[in-house]
Amino acid sequence: MSFARTFWLGLVFVLLVVLHFTLRPVLAWRAPIDFLVIALLLVAVRTRPGTAALAGFALGLLVDSLTPESFGAGALAMTIVGFGASWLKAAFFADNIALNGIFIFAGKWAFDAIFLVAERRLQGTDLLVQLLLWSPLAAAATAIAGLVVLLTVRPVLGAPRS
Repeated sequence: MSFARTFWLGLVFVLLVVLHFTLRPVLAWRAPIDFLVIALLLVAVRTRPGTAALAGFALGLLVDSLTPESFGAGALAMTIVGFGASWLKAAFFADNIALNGIFIFAGKWAFDAIFLVAERRLQGTDLLVQLLLWSPLAAAATAIAGLVVLLTVRPVLGAPRS
């Protein structure tokens, strides 16, 4: 990746992190858009799995610093999603808008599932309702926002690595 594309990827990454901590609390939706997952997946499809895992770990620590009672759950979830997304994107997915939407949806839902299980705050029916109702809704909202981001930055960043 050229220096200019790396710079723009870094700028979009930082902008998405800022949006996560500024716009998301203002919206206060029950099924919120997760800009950190979008940022992670944007990086994961353009880097190797190890780099994507490190980016996920750093983002997870950022999330965990705000929730000390479940410290480590975000880092674990983001690391697994970053590594898996980078590996899967290289192995299976083409540069297709519909597949990217499904990819973002699956990434967000996987993050929520790993995070909720590792956090151990919810149990029983509360966990099932969160995993089967609210997490898919949040994943759908995140996928829509992610596609808007991808379509917006595609001319600058170009296609992801194959």
